[in-house]
Amino acid sequence: MTHPSPAEQAFSLAAPVRLWEDGFARDPYPYYAALRAQGPVGWAELAPGVPAYVVTDRRAALELLHDTETFSHDPRPWEATVPDDSPVLGMMRWRPNTLFADGAAHIRYRTALIDAFDLVEPHDLRARVHRAVHLLVGRFGPRGEADLVGEFTRPLMALVFNSLFGLPDSASDRLDGALGKVIEGGAQSAEGEAEYAGYVLELIAAKRERRGDDLPSWLLDHPAGLTPEEVTWQVFLTLGAGHEPTANLVSNALSRILGNPAYYSTLTSGARPVTDAVLEVLHHETPLANYGIHYARTPVTFHGAWIRAAVPVVISYGALAHAAEQERGGDRRPGDASHLSWSAGPHACPVKQHTLLIATEAIERLTQWLPDLEPVLPRERLTWRPGPFHRSLTALPVRFSPRSPDQPGGRP
Repeated sequence: MTHPSPAEQAFSLAAPVRLWEDGFARDPYPYYAALRAQGPVGWAELAPGVPAYVVTDRRAALELLHDTETFSHDPRPWEATVPDDSPVLGMMRWRPNTLFADGAAHIRYRTALIDAFDLVEPHDLRARVHRAVHLLVGRFGPRGEADLVGEFTRPLMALVFNSLFGLPDSASDRLDGALGKVIEGGAQSAEGEAEYAGYVLELIAAKRERRGDDLPSWLLDHPAGLTPEEVTWQVFLTLGAGHEPTANLVSNALSRILGNPAYYSTLTSGARPVTDAVLEVLHHETPLANYGIHYARTPVTFHGAWIRAAVPVVISYGALAHAAEQERGGDRRPGDASHLSWSAGPHACPVKQHTLLIATEAIERLTQWLPDLEPVLPRERLTWRPGPFHRSLTALPVRFSPRSPDQPGGRP
């Protein structure tokens, strides 16, 4: 076991950058600059009294993501150090699923998930997105105004993922509300976690009773032989990880597109693919900005920082993107996929193609229905949801020419 140098000891006593503040939600970039000023690894708080190391250097992040010997994904030693009502437990608490597993257990869970999602045909997923867009535009299209967060991106993901997991449209609001509480943290986090857990337990109980053509049923019948409890926790992870970040990905992309009329016109005319807009967000405003949480198995020196065991080591995908943007001076080739928003190593996102398809189809279909979308507020006046983990708009108000999906010529 190594011991910290005086410089490393001084680092651990530095004032933490508070990622739970309202100011971080409004403008995270000064906070990222403060973290980067500390070196490749910064010292922060995820909630009052909940410290964490934050990796802001790409090389350090890649090393961390591939080092399964030094670091673990199991948070249980850390959990023993935080109060039961900590507002970040909803996103960080140990559960027996692929996100929090190492070694053989991780491979077993991950293989089952990949095999199940491989059964989702792209044309079927595309049809589910189109159906959800049609339903939602039918609700707000005739008004000529809408909030694209509350009335489009979040309910859209609830509809699409409920469909994939074998639930009816009527359950969508319940899913959306529970997940929103969990990811924001704060006083509502425990309530949202309990609501979401109940939602998933009811779903698995229904699928055990009667299988369907859906992801939970495929997981229950997978050759890996997952127990019903294990399937419950894989669904708990994937339903939440699919809904919330994908909704934010689409919202952030729409806000960037609509705030730039010249850019918007190239997308609606087909001169530029919507995928470019989605990649812009993954580079510059990734929806899951701070996550990829690891824990040192024993105290260790890592890129100049003394990392204690049982303290979270968070990868700041948002800080990495901001640093890369400053280095490039805004010069990035269309289609450049050098970002780390999908993570890397053995825990890299296993379903990124599904996510990209959902996001691009949602944006394309919406802008075909409503080609003259116009933001009500300039982008600098939009507000963002609090929380250390995400980059998520509270609302995206727009106006447009009223249009009903069933009017002549109204269907794209």
